[in-house]
Amino acid sequence: MTTTPRPRSGTVSDAVVIGAGHNGLVAAIRLADAGWDVTLLEGQDTPGGAVRSAELTPGYVTDLYSAFYPLVVASPAFAGLDLESHGLRWRHAPTVYGHPLSPDDTDAAVVLRDPAATAAGLAAHDPRDGRTWIELVERWQTIGPALLDTLFRPFPPVRGPVQLLRALDAADLLRLARFLILPAARMVSELFHSDHARILFLGNAMHADIPLDAPGSGLMGLLLTMLAQDGGFPVPEGGSGGLTDALVARARAAGVEIVTSAPVERITTSGTRATGVMTRDGRHRSARRAVLADVSAPALYRRLLDPAVVPARIAADLDHFEWDMPVVKIDYAVGSAIPWRSASLAGAGTVHLGADQHEMVRWMADLTTGEVPRHPFLLMGQMTTADPTRSPAGTESAWAYTHLPRGVVDDDSALSLAARVDETIEAHAPGFLDAVVGRHVQTPAELAASDDNLEGGAVNGGTSQLHQQLVFRPTAGLGRPETPIERLYLASASAHPGGGVHGACGNNAALAALRADGLRGAPRRRLTRSLVRRFST
Repeated sequence: MTTTPRPRSGTVSDAVVIGAGHNGLVAAIRLADAGWDVTLLEGQDTPGGAVRSAELTPGYVTDLYSAFYPLVVASPAFAGLDLESHGLRWRHAPTVYGHPLSPDDTDAAVVLRDPAATAAGLAAHDPRDGRTWIELVERWQTIGPALLDTLFRPFPPVRGPVQLLRALDAADLLRLARFLILPAARMVSELFHSDHARILFLGNAMHADIPLDAPGSGLMGLLLTMLAQDGGFPVPEGGSGGLTDALVARARAAGVEIVTSAPVERITTSGTRATGVMTRDGRHRSARRAVLADVSAPALYRRLLDPAVVPARIAADLDHFEWDMPVVKIDYAVGSAIPWRSASLAGAGTVHLGADQHEMVRWMADLTTGEVPRHPFLLMGQMTTADPTRSPAGTESAWAYTHLPRGVVDDDSALSLAARVDETIEAHAPGFLDAVVGRHVQTPAELAASDDNLEGGAVNGGTSQLHQQLVFRPTAGLGRPETPIERLYLASASAHPGGGVHGACGNNAALAALRADGLRGAPRRRLTRSLVRRFST
């Protein structure tokens, strides 16, 4: 048994939450709403984690990390928080997103807010695809809520699958299961006939780091495509920081104490039970009921915990923890509208560029083999198009991001790739670079320095591939927020269901802490402890 040395002084709360990213904020709100006394500690001087904005160029608001939030609107974790009463205002671009087949494509496929309008655009390329689109949307309306509930609730889910069982007969359920595990490349070949329709779907599949020929990529493509059609890709008015501001206001209204510039050095324990945290200034903050960590799994088990309390198998399994690929992001202040070859992209909030289906495969092959891609696939945001408050009228606050291979995080490679991103946009919008009045490259090193959870420029808390999802996230057998340390919960994107601004990781951790508390929680704690130890020792 290992006991942390008794702290010198400090404060006591029911729960201490480490990290004021959106998951930490959601977790703190849920606990405070349940009547707990909650202290939220953030190492940076402002809350928000990867949901923050700033003026890098005067007059232009830039989203520094995440930007579009379909998952916030769809996720059960945000349901009932009523952030609109705390200042949040959503804005939408006229066109949700688009994806040209090539720089010469002057009629890029787009998703419009109206499904019939989207279908009509696809039907112009192949009438069968227009009909398929409407059928897919109708199918989503039947299965979507249950599927989202299944994805975002703690693993193993119960309510979502029960809803699916009620909605579908056995044969349809099997067909759905097969469909959902299809690789994206196979899924689009079964659904659509034109390249325009297929590329519109595949671009969304590439938001994760799952190869197009691997299971899981199809589900990602389906999820984001249908969310785009169902609720759009909304953005907070005034910048992504507006979402954080609303969460902070909601947390404080619930009674959460938020302390910034308070990096946590270690989690204190008594035996195998978490008792609080020690901050860098030597101050101890005790937790009567729980510690929730919105930090990466490697940071939790290798930096914040005494190695003596980490089970040997967990420590060994973390040797195989796989980060997602490093991000290179370029922020642009554009002095005019972006001069797209395809007029359909002018109203799109999100644009996917740089690769047709075959080029996507080659791009992923470059990343897999350690080559800095010569022809990158990239995601681009036209933020003023989505929210006119972001920059002066007639201008555009824009960004684009793409990936480096795992392990390639040096600035030279990042800057080289950023130049190729410039070339890609220019090829699709001749004159773009001449219109740029401000440009800033966020390298993997800069991303990691600004947010400890963005290790090596990875933004999803670990790979989204199947071998590190569900019961395998962050390691085999730890598919829930509970950890081998009693009353310690993992509340970050390293936990199920993973990356994305949906709040489910923080919400699930808070619910686990609430259910395990008190006399009624004693049987649950014993069962959970037994199961976790079985998989970790």
